[in-house]
Amino acid sequence: MNTKETRSYTFYKNMFRLALPIVVQNLITAAVSSADVVMLGWVSQTALSAGSLASQIMFILNLVYSGISSGIGMLAAQYWGKKDTRTIEEIMGIGMKLSVLVSFIFFVLACFFPGLLMMIFTSEQELVEEGTRYLRIVGISYLFMSVSQVYLCTMRSVERVVFATFTNASALVLNIILNAVFIFGLFGMPRMGIAGVALATAIARGAELAVCMADACHFPVIRFRPRLFLAHNSLLFQDFLKYSLPAFGNEVSWGLAFSMYSVIMGHLGSDMVAANAVVIVARNLGTVICFGIANGGAILLGKTIGEGRMETVKADASRFCKITFLSGAVGGGLIFLLRPVFMNMADLTDVARGYLNGMLFINMYYVLGQAMNTTLICGIFRSGGDSRWGFFCDVIDMWLFSVPLGFFSAFVWKLEPLAVYFLICLDEFVKMPFIYRHYKSYRWMKDITREF
Repeated sequence: MNTKETRSYTFYKNMFRLALPIVVQNLITAAVSSADVVMLGWVSQTALSAGSLASQIMFILNLVYSGISSGIGMLAAQYWGKKDTRTIEEIMGIGMKLSVLVSFIFFVLACFFPGLLMMIFTSEQELVEEGTRYLRIVGISYLFMSVSQVYLCTMRSVERVVFATFTNASALVLNIILNAVFIFGLFGMPRMGIAGVALATAIARGAELAVCMADACHFPVIRFRPRLFLAHNSLLFQDFLKYSLPAFGNEVSWGLAFSMYSVIMGHLGSDMVAANAVVIVARNLGTVICFGIANGGAILLGKTIGEGRMETVKADASRFCKITFLSGAVGGGLIFLLRPVFMNMADLTDVARGYLNGMLFINMYYVLGQAMNTTLICGIFRSGGDSRWGFFCDVIDMWLFSVPLGFFSAFVWKLEPLAVYFLICLDEFVKMPFIYRHYKSYRWMKDITREF
């Protein structure tokens, strides 16, 4: 093989090594969501709809973790390229402090003011009551995740993706098993319905935290030390805020916009909510491969930038885009092939089934746009520390275009629910030309490390 072919082979081998465990983890995450939908669908459509709306709080919190993790990933991957492990430990400490603070706020809201949170998403009292039962219990898991998610993100950034995947996947498998036990009252346990889903999540996340802390005591390269909560490196903290705040804002802005989509559909009736709960599972499955590639590619490109090999980064980014396009097309085809499965995943009314049928067809092409944009914004751009551009792009696209269009189409023009959903799903394709132009400028490709 010539030099170019050798480099291409090396890239794909490393990409496979990093992306495969993340894809497996994403698949298991999608399986947990599927299990929740199937099991709650067997309980009742009300439980399914309430669980879908209440889980939007966890969805928003996960976006907070994603924003913090992006800051960690951008910096840690490049410092890993320089083999500066002490700075990586300090980066983890900064992320941990922010994560614990935000998670505590969510814990208080979910456990002590769950009714107020539910009324944001729906005005149907039956759904509010069911969702309240869920939030009061699941709020405890937010405290566990505040530490475990940051620790696992740091481990991925130093290429310990197998450990991070195994830990997270084990917790998710435990979650599925406990779901069945608590929802249906197996092995002599009481039938808890939607509250059983919350309890299963809390126990599984507690177990995940225990594994992380046990590992932290023995992994010699990156150590989790209590002093990290007290340490303060002003320059590094400034860098973390500089790169993580736009990523944090991007994730939260994007997540709140998706939650607003849920608000819109929540006021279109429980049939639309129930159909959307199933569609979310289908979309997660359709994007599972490309999101794994995005995470793996960000680590790989960030490390290469930290090593100072900029021309290699350009070539690898191009390969990165080609793989993502192929995986997005495969994801759309997967939704098409599994459409009969999704249509029978829950016991829906005829109206809800009609909505679901149309929404699945829309998502067959929507996942391709989501795959390409996510890879470029969250993978390629952030590998070079460029988180600000994606933030402004998503704020303009979603808050000045998609969310207003959704509200006008639903409540002013009073279009049919499927027409509203179609208009909302134009968001990825409106911003795509601008994202591609920024990619080709290569202004995102920067070394953001310091010498300490």
